[in-house]
Amino acid sequence: MHAWLCENPTGIDALNWKELPTPAPKAGEVLIAIKAASLNFPDILIVQNKYQMKPALPFVPGSEYAGVIEAVGEGVKHLKVGQSVACLSGTGGFGTHTIAPAALCIPLPPDFPFVDAAAFIMIYATSHHALVDRAQLKAGETVLVLGAAGGVGTSAIQIAKAMGARVIAAASTQEKCDLCKKIGADATINYTTENLRDAIKALTDGKGPDVIYDPVGGEFAEPAFRSIAWRGRYLVVGFASGTIPALPLNLPLLKVASIVGVFWGAFAKAEPKANAAMLGELVQWYGQGKIKPVIDRTMPMSELKAAYAHMGSRGVMGKLVMVNP
Repeated sequence: MHAWLCENPTGIDALNWKELPTPAPKAGEVLIAIKAASLNFPDILIVQNKYQMKPALPFVPGSEYAGVIEAVGEGVKHLKVGQSVACLSGTGGFGTHTIAPAALCIPLPPDFPFVDAAAFIMIYATSHHALVDRAQLKAGETVLVLGAAGGVGTSAIQIAKAMGARVIAAASTQEKCDLCKKIGADATINYTTENLRDAIKALTDGKGPDVIYDPVGGEFAEPAFRSIAWRGRYLVVGFASGTIPALPLNLPLLKVASIVGVFWGAFAKAEPKANAAMLGELVQWYGQGKIKPVIDRTMPMSELKAAYAHMGSRGVMGKLVMVNP
């Protein structure tokens, strides 16, 4: 097998494409021939030693992938050789093969393409957990999605629309705003050319959004929160801007609003049965056409460094997926 090996987490340039022995699965594990692997924001942080999970060195990055099972370890009963699966294991995806815990593998229906499957779990699980579980979103409510053209942003638009909400998508370019409208957003805000608070006020008749979905952080967090509706819920999803904002605590007091943390990974570990049920529902929604990953582009696995550079430029709309021949 071959894989991108991180032996020193000092950044993208430290990754090397290496030939490695193909491992055999131990008890509870499977060997997967990887067909596609998506690039997620944590995949950038982890090779810079900036992510909360710090794997033992050396490691193969690539948190999310899909492929075909080539071998199963002792005790694995629900999966078999030749079966197509998707997996989010945190590492291992950027190569031709990987060992994965069988418990983390989701069997794929026959009509679920590998590229979509590799771009599916992290963004939709995060957005479903955020909007359904943490925000308790109701049909007819208004959701503001910041960073709306990214992976989690596009998934949030689709899930909110599937739940009957009105969606306002905020993004940094007109091209990104156009994409958001194409996938279902009811209105958009270009926060490069528009004042965010003024635009929110105009689009909500002064009421403000009931739910704010924020995977970005940074400079737009406070103006967005100042615009939130009475009893609104502000979802803290991530900090793609690189800056963790500080919100004055009088703001939630004045609006009787909630600041709600969203950490799907911790939820999946703490409540595995609820997480499994959620993933099962999401696979059904995909089959029903309610959700479908937005794919910015696919690139050969050998071009991973170029893919990292493209993602670092903040030019990606939706998900970027690496593929093996």
